[in-house]
This record gives sequence, C-alpha cells and structure tokens, in this order.
Amino acid sequence: MKKQEFVTVEVVNGEIKAGILKSHLESEGIPVYLQYESTGRVYGIIIDGLGEIKIKVPSKFADEARQIIQQVTIEPDSDQT
Repeated sequence: MKKQEFVTVEVVNGEIKAGILKSHLESEGIPVYLQYESTGRVYGIIIDGLGEIKIKVPSKFADEARQIIQQVTIEPDSDQT
C-alpha cells in the first residue's frame, strides 16, 4: 500500500476555525489531518505559532480543498470559547 503524502492547505489560529474547515472538507469527501503544537492546545495559547493549526490533506485533494476553504465564511467571533 502506497503511503499518502499530506500537504498543508491552510493554517489557522484556534480549534474552532480548524474544526469548521475540517467539517466542510470532510463533507466533500476529503480526508483531513490537523497538525498542531500540543502546548498551545493544552494551555489555550494562541501566540508565537503555538495556537496555529495546520490543515493537511492528501496531495491529490490539495487544489479542491483550497477552493472549498476559500468559499467558507467564518465569523470573526466564532473562535471565542
């Protein structure tokens, strides 16, 4: 079995934004992997890259995923917990 290469299609701050984008991509049949710094997640820090979450998809879905992400509107306050 060939190992899939995942590529970063977007970088966001905060789990809510990442979750929204992940849901949209998965609803279109695109597998998604979220990569984040665990320290930022544990302590809820969004500074100096600690709160950054990389949205990764298999390379064959990258262009389609970027198009879908561009169409998603996320309200600015939606990342408040």
